[in-house]
Amino acid sequence: MNRTLVIVGASYAGVQLAASTRELGFDGRIVLLGDEPDAPYQRPPLSKGFLTGGFANERLPLRSQAFFDEGKIEWMPSTRVVRIDREHREIELHDGSRIAYHHLALTTGARVRKLDCPGATLAAVHYLRDLRDARRLAQTTHTARRAVVIGGGYIGLEVAASLRQQGLQVTVVETEPRLLARVASPWLSGFMLRAHTEHGVAFEFGRKVVALHDMDWSVSVELDDGMRLVCDLVVVGIGVVPNTELAADSGLKVAGGVIVDACARTSDPSIVAAGDCASFVPHWAPAGARACRIESVQNANDMARTAAATIVGRPQPYRALPWFWSDQYDLKLQMAGVNAGFTDYAICGSVEERRFSLFYFRDDELIAVDSVNRPQDHMFARKLLANGARVSPQAVRDPAFDLKTVASRDAPAPRGVAQ
Repeated sequence: MNRTLVIVGASYAGVQLAASTRELGFDGRIVLLGDEPDAPYQRPPLSKGFLTGGFANERLPLRSQAFFDEGKIEWMPSTRVVRIDREHREIELHDGSRIAYHHLALTTGARVRKLDCPGATLAAVHYLRDLRDARRLAQTTHTARRAVVIGGGYIGLEVAASLRQQGLQVTVVETEPRLLARVASPWLSGFMLRAHTEHGVAFEFGRKVVALHDMDWSVSVELDDGMRLVCDLVVVGIGVVPNTELAADSGLKVAGGVIVDACARTSDPSIVAAGDCASFVPHWAPAGARACRIESVQNANDMARTAAATIVGRPQPYRALPWFWSDQYDLKLQMAGVNAGFTDYAICGSVEERRFSLFYFRDDELIAVDSVNRPQDHMFARKLLANGARVSPQAVRDPAFDLKTVASRDAPAPRGVAQ
């Protein structure tokens, strides 16, 4: 039997899947296919330190060449898969060649959602998803003075912060009435708005971009209320679209992502999927919840480990706790859990000193913790959420609250009890 694992997509999930299958004893051939010319690299710095010049190119690679050599992992750059032949268990590449597989892993990630309006293809319009995008944007910022960022999510805010730190005038246009509307609580949204405003960023909420107009040496961004914002560059950060076309064309089940079970298996038992392209029902979701995608480095890595265990015949359901982070100015945001549907919250720490944590509760159950400039809180919060130790809003609000002690409990304590 052909013992070849083919991994389509050479980013976090793909590289971790290759590493984990080797660690778990897979001794067959591993082929890692990437459509970019660069070796697999870190993406989060692209909107932060890479733009400001504080993150060196040498630090970008996810793994050294020795990792691929010692693990006997065949990394193939600039390689695009055009078809999956499930009947013959082969993939077809852009040059017409084929590779047979015993196991196939889809870690195809996602692509940026494009702006859809007149003028959206002007040269001054930038997106930020890959290293080529980041290099182009970084070069442009050397001569630009004014920027419009379309989108008030984490990518948009990180870019806005990076541009302000380089001295550009920045205006953020957001269709929602507040920042981070999809992922953050109103309280945290307000805090981030104040932080950006203090750094000189201007905002236009509840506005939609209807057209971009070329003005020779600048661009006019037209909003739906008739306002026009003149700038030198436009950065679009309005979300991503999962790369599911390969899966869908091959007949795999797709609905907002490649559908997988708790062990990362697709509707074809020989194919797994992980990372931004995969859609599943998380273990922490309420009963009856729909499948969803989680766009984070943590999810890509942990889901890849789950997929690797399935490939080697030791499947284990995905039980990882979701966590995220974002760096903006001197603020380090770290989020553990998902606060969707929270009914109460409590704060510990000092908001004035910008060192605090937000604890979110749903029906008195702790479901998430957002920390700002309190990395120890974040680590303890992850442990607290993972081990099921219970804590109440009242306990968190007590000045004597000790997160480390609560997180270190071996077993859940009665509700409302603080130690």
